[in-house]
Parts: sequence; structure tokens; C-alpha cells
Amino acid sequence: MAQAPPDPQPLVEGFLRHLADERGLSPHTVAAYRKDLTDLQAFLTGYYGTPDWGWHHVDRLTLRSFLGWGHRKGLSRSTLSRKLSAARTFFRFLHREEALEGNPARSLRGPRRGRTLPAHLRPQGVEALFEAAENRAAENTLRGTRLLGMLELLYGSGLRLSELHGLDLPAVDLMGDQVKVLGKGRKERIVPITRAAARAIRRYLPRREETGADPHRGPLLVNQSGSRLSRRSIQLEVRRLLESCGEGSEASVHSLRHSFATHLLDEGADLMAVKELLGHASLSTTQIYTHTSRERLRRVYREAHPRG
Repeated sequence: MAQAPPDPQPLVEGFLRHLADERGLSPHTVAAYRKDLTDLQAFLTGYYGTPDWGWHHVDRLTLRSFLGWGHRKGLSRSTLSRKLSAARTFFRFLHREEALEGNPARSLRGPRRGRTLPAHLRPQGVEALFEAAENRAAENTLRGTRLLGMLELLYGSGLRLSELHGLDLPAVDLMGDQVKVLGKGRKERIVPITRAAARAIRRYLPRREETGADPHRGPLLVNQSGSRLSRRSIQLEVRRLLESCGEGSEASVHSLRHSFATHLLDEGADLMAVKELLGHASLSTTQIYTHTSRERLRRVYREAHPRG
């Protein structure tokens, strides 16, 4: 009687530990990999008609069938591309660990993805947003001063939500007008902050101390009990202010980072400098903002030129 192939799950768990421990990916990113590989495993069980299959059974044709299965389920092209990317990374790991002889996903091309322009605020929208935030900070409450500080760091320095959430007080240098942030892949970078951001943080710090938080260390952003403010709370507070200023449903915390990059490039900033400020690993990621700016120029041209 033929022996059943080894259980595929331990290899998945080893891969996820590798992502978390060795590559330093966030719990959210690791959870996304887990979800995509769980979907792949569910498909393979149905595809082979038995739970007794191994990763060495999977070939390029099988993975193409997996993409077709996802398409029939109504998954978007971006979701399918992400699932293929997760599979490709997983099989590359298995090949490197000598659990497989090759990577069946290496040469498999995913669905062509449409290029989506990032949502961003117009300069007038940014002015209205900060006017509203200044009014709330004038009340001198923890919530009001904290919100203004958050906006100054998100728009003034282009921080990601995860970077803002993880900021600790010692990483903020108000004398040097800079902060040390921990970006994707646990890569550190120094980011300048505006004078307005430094003023907002100094305004907030006395209210922070009133919560009982340590005045010299610990998280920068705290709640009423002095504990680190949650990501969800940051999202909700910024989102509510955006809505109160009449921004559309697409505006979010991330829109402030997009606005930071777009407005810098609109004013002639160097693309490589913006890449470093954003903490992008690849210049191609930053280049989407140049496309955003060109689209705006085309729109202005069509609307303003007599023969546009």
C-alpha cells in the first residue's frame, strides 16, 4: 500500500515563522499570507479529490487552475495577484529549504492589474482639514492636541499608519526636527518633521503626561489610561475629521501619506528624495505619484485650454 505524502501544514507553519521571525513582517502581513495559503490548500484538496496530497504534487498547471478557480469565485485581479505572489514566495522558500526540487510558481504570470491612482487630498482640502484640527487642539484636551499631532506626522512626514502607531517617545527628536520610524521589514529610517509638527507635539505632551504615561519613554500616542493608542482609534479619529471636512468616502489615513508625496512632487521635489522619505524599497513604487501628477496636469489642460 502506497504511503501517504507528508502533511503539508507543518511546511506552511515553518514558512510563516520564517516571515515573522527572520523577515520581521508584521502580524497583519503574516495573517494575510496565512489566509492566501489556506485558500490554496482548500483548492488543492478539492482539485486532487483527496486530503492526501503533498506540495511536491503542485505544478504550474495546478497553479493556473487555482487562479481560474479564484476568477470564477469573483476575486479581483489585485486579489488574485496577491494570492499568486504568496504562493510564489512560499514555493521559493520550500525550494531554498530543499523541501522541493523547484518552484512551480516562478514563471507563472498573474492577471494584468489595472493601475489605480492613490486617493489624495487637494491642497484646499488639506487647509480645511488642518483648520478644523487646530480648532479642536485649541480646546487643549488630550484628544484634540493628539489629533493635530497625528495629522502633522501623517501629512507633514508621510508616515504609514503602522509607523505612526509604533512611534515611541524617545524616537521623536524635537530639537533636531526629526523622528526615527520603523518601516516595512523592520527597516529604520530618519524622517524630518515640520516645525508645525514639532509645535503640535510640544502642545500635546503635557496632556499626555496627565494620563500617567511616562514623560520620558513609552508610546508617543496614548489613550486616557496612558496605554498605546490603537491603530483602530487612529483610523477612526482621522476618518471622522476627514468626513467633517467634506472629504469623500475614499479618503483615509493613507490618503494623507499619498497627499504628502503628491504635493511634494507637484512642487518639484526630486523623485529619489521622495522615495527615501516614504521608505519605499523600489523606485517604481514611488513613480505612481508622478503618474498622479501627470493625470492632474492633463485634466487641467483639458478643462482650461480653449481647444482642450
